Amino acid sequence: MTESIRRDRFDALPPAAARLGRVFARPRRLAVAAIVVLAVLGWAYMLIMVAGMAESGEATTLGPGMALFDRLLNPATRDELGRALLASLCQPGMSHFGMPGAAVWGLGDFALVVLMWGAMVFAMMLPTAAPMILTYAEIADTAAAKGQPVVSPLVIAAGYLAVWMLAALTLGLAQWGLTAAALLDPAMASVSGLFSGAVFLLAGAYQFTSLKYACVTACQRPFPFFLARWTTTRGGVFRLGVRQGLLCLGCCWALMAVMFAVGVMNLVWMAGLGVVMLIEKVVETTRFSRAIGAVLIAAGVAIVGTEVWSHWPRAA
Repeated sequence: MTESIRRDRFDALPPAAARLGRVFARPRRLAVAAIVVLAVLGWAYMLIMVAGMAESGEATTLGPGMALFDRLLNPATRDELGRALLASLCQPGMSHFGMPGAAVWGLGDFALVVLMWGAMVFAMMLPTAAPMILTYAEIADTAAAKGQPVVSPLVIAAGYLAVWMLAALTLGLAQWGLTAAALLDPAMASVSGLFSGAVFLLAGAYQFTSLKYACVTACQRPFPFFLARWTTTRGGVFRLGVRQGLLCLGCCWALMAVMFAVGVMNLVWMAGLGVVMLIEKVVETTRFSRAIGAVLIAAGVAIVGTEVWSHWPRAA
């Protein structure tokens, strides 16, 4: 009966509005649509930034693996339409789209960097929250089918994103400090092997801590989390999203910090780390996290060792 009434209500609307209404009436469909749209927007913003660098053959400076973009977006391999598109995207008066315009930052440069980290949250972290958001949406779908009140999954996603947007602000401040300390160059890549190695070692060591285990275990099991705390108020659902965001932050902050070591705008590592974080949340074991920790520590030792060896005094 409820479904019949719902269909009659939507059928009275124009076709486009009716289709949109049916999407919003199903929490799971709405959750999938929101995740896809926001993730695509985040990746689009980052790709446009990198395309501006590759226009002048500078993508290699963004970190290991980024030479691929110089080859793909080299002027010799692009058509006229591609060149026109990039020209329209690069802002005048700025070195590249979305990039700080000077070595010494002002508030405008800081705002651009925070915006970039926000885009990285959409592109990198929101997809890792998909299992959690879809679990909430499935429970909400079941409750709605029984005629019970439910809150849109957009609310829980908003709570989750609120935590990570504050994290983006913090990461922007950290980048400002690292740039001022001459540990990051204007392309947002590390200029110190010792610094990069230390970041890898820190991130690897964190993978073995009890806090990491507690957070990743909670992220792997969203269903019992929601069943124990189910609520039908917007404020309550938003707070659930905040709690999930904090759990995710506790799980992933160290892996996110690796971006400082490999290049903040390194899309190759950004995609790879995003996949690692997603796998961490869907495999119900901590062995994968420990394996990643071991790899990071080994990489950190290798980077520091190489840096020390390169400066070791040798006989003439």
